[in-house]
Amino acid sequence: MKFSIERAVLLKAVSQAQSVVERRNTIPILANVLIEASGDSVQFRATDLDIEVVDHAPAKVERAGATTVAAVTLNEIVRKLPDGALVTLIEDGASGRLTIEAGRSNFSLAPLPKEDFPVMASSDYAANFSAPAPVLRRLFDKSKFAISTEETRYYLNGVYMHVADGEGGKVLRCVATDGHRLARIDADLPDGAADMAGVIVPRKTVGELRKLLDDDDMQIAVSVSETKIRFATPDITLTSKVIDGTFPDYTRVIPQGNTRKLEVDASEFARAVDRVATVSSERSRAVKLTLDEDRLVLSVNAPDSGAAEEELAVAYSDERLEIGFNAKYLLEIASQVDRENAVFMFNTAGDPTLMREGNDTSAVYVVMPMRV
Repeated sequence: MKFSIERAVLLKAVSQAQSVVERRNTIPILANVLIEASGDSVQFRATDLDIEVVDHAPAKVERAGATTVAAVTLNEIVRKLPDGALVTLIEDGASGRLTIEAGRSNFSLAPLPKEDFPVMASSDYAANFSAPAPVLRRLFDKSKFAISTEETRYYLNGVYMHVADGEGGKVLRCVATDGHRLARIDADLPDGAADMAGVIVPRKTVGELRKLLDDDDMQIAVSVSETKIRFATPDITLTSKVIDGTFPDYTRVIPQGNTRKLEVDASEFARAVDRVATVSSERSRAVKLTLDEDRLVLSVNAPDSGAAEEELAVAYSDERLEIGFNAKYLLEIASQVDRENAVFMFNTAGDPTLMREGNDTSAVYVVMPMRV
């Protein structure tokens, strides 16, 4: 095998592959990337047995062939090469080495047999549809902060993507929750998605997928089966197993009867929460919200470290309310707001609070209060 490829193109492909690779694993071949050169392109494949990413890159192929090499090492080498370098990779069957040449730099790596590399079994996908990258980016970016990290409730360790009933008909919906906060994001239902089975996309897959969604003009082909989900651009295919579990009935958690309405500038609110939380004890990080007519007072009282208070002008016309929240949860929810105003809907100090962006109900957040 011998091919030449631009450093920037190679770095993009190899960095995508190495991020899938698990640093600590007991199967040596899983630390490697499978490189297959043929025609006028090279394919880079990496897997951790749950996720597989395949990246196609244009290259000048002199000798077709395939080999596997340590993904992290290859990524580090390419990353440290000078910008604009032309990189040549040569696998010499006689020496059993993979040589990497760029200008005056020369590296030699020990490959593992390509026959040992596991390829994810193909799947029959029941639903196939396309969605613009910005739509998928919004669905996953706005919901992923609420993914649970608690391994015992493994069915919450991802984003539940499914078809649901929205206010104007069927929608494509992503939901994530960890029991303390919840995010529910809707988008128009793409053609071909109506029969999609609801699937829980794992946290790691959501992180890897984000790298495919930066190009606003890109259409992403999505394929879903009961056990796998695949996202594909013309150059990259990301295939992942889905979490085998049942996502809880989240609709019961979303409050319907909250009538006390607070409207506040989202960025101003987030900055104020951040400031007063500076003195709170790390363990509780509780912030108290005291609401009066058109006035919000944020306060923290940490006996061991100090106290803080800040007042904001807001739109609020209901009776006085005192309610406490975890500062981190408030900040994460407030940071999701793209519009100027965040609207909070309260009931009592012990009930879940609902938050949305202005009058937009396509993104809804729920946060549980704390005793303060």
